[in-house]
Amino acid sequence: MKFNKVSPIVSMLLFVLVSGCNKDLANGSSGMPLKSAGLSPASSSAEKFVTQQTKGGSLKFVDLGVAGDFVILSKSGITDVYKSAVTGDIGSSPITGAAILLKCAEVTGTIYTVDAAGPLPCRVTNATRLGTAVLNMQTAYTDAAGRSNPDFLNLGAGNIGGKTLTAGLYKFTTAVIIPTNVTISGSSTDVWIFQIAGTLNMSSAVKITLTGGAQAKNIFWQVSGAVTLGTTSHFEGNILGQTAINLQTGASINGRMLAQTAVTLQMNTVVMP
Repeated sequence: MKFNKVSPIVSMLLFVLVSGCNKDLANGSSGMPLKSAGLSPASSSAEKFVTQQTKGGSLKFVDLGVAGDFVILSKSGITDVYKSAVTGDIGSSPITGAAILLKCAEVTGTIYTVDAAGPLPCRVTNATRLGTAVLNMQTAYTDAAGRSNPDFLNLGAGNIGGKTLTAGLYKFTTAVIIPTNVTISGSSTDVWIFQIAGTLNMSSAVKITLTGGAQAKNIFWQVSGAVTLGTTSHFEGNILGQTAINLQTGASINGRMLAQTAVTLQMNTVVMP
């Protein structure tokens, strides 16, 4: 008789105990979320996106030093097919100023040379400033090339055409091609660094577009091989080139061209970001 009276109470206690265990199993052994309990489910694409955005948002800016005062800086000269329109200071060192073929009317800014040669009457001789700028350019290249733990490795096997590129560090162990339009999306404080072990080639009439407040001054393309921007294409960002940077007829760039060899222009529009 006593057992029959206690039975409902025991049943209720068992129900409460089982319910509590089930809740703990859903949350983890100590009532924590599964991820905290070490039982993390596979990350969703949304979680990966947030992680990449966080990394990109904290990526350190590449310090260009005095090189940042130039829209075009080279070590081997600047050739030109008239008429280009360049907004910003330009210069070349250690090669003679005679290797700068832009005319004064094509440059809204100062043309710096290492000697008395160069475009007249506008050129300004300042070998010391140019020497410092070139050293800073090389340091910036080394900095960008040395960044580790990329957010993206060999994205698109080097073909980034048609993609929307969020902030972060991109590493390519081969050449990169841009055969179709690209969007770079992020905030005004986000930073992009592209490490390219080979060449960078952009097809004719292709454009890079910035959205979400992204700024060209915060985009760095570190390229080991030659850079070629096709006819009437439009590019965004700072190019840190170990070799030549070549703009074909009518191509434009909102950014800097900092080349450790030569820069070639053909009726182009170049604007300091």
